[in-house]
Amino acid sequence: MDFNLQRVLRTPHSERFLLLSAGKEIAALDIHYLPAGKVDATLVIIEGGGIDERQVPELLQQIDERLLPDVNLKDHSLSFTVVIGRVLGAFLPDQSEH
Repeated sequence: MDFNLQRVLRTPHSERFLLLSAGKEIAALDIHYLPAGKVDATLVIIEGGGIDERQVPELLQQIDERLLPDVNLKDHSLSFTVVIGRVLGAFLPDQSEH
């Protein structure tokens, strides 16, 4: 599967990436770095983005290899929750109130 990663948020213990294919958002990935070298990630696949459920294992493997070289699924230092959903929109505070 061919995709690019765009980091959109980083904190001391987490990161958020958008997965892009042909300039289109296909998924969002939240990564949380836990104590003892473990990582917990949530992948939200965007409905209609072109990712088939059968492609999920390959996609998780690519994410593991590209972003998380110090952990892996096999030794249980990495876990993923995978969700399929649709984007309703971005809800931001009304800037005119400030």
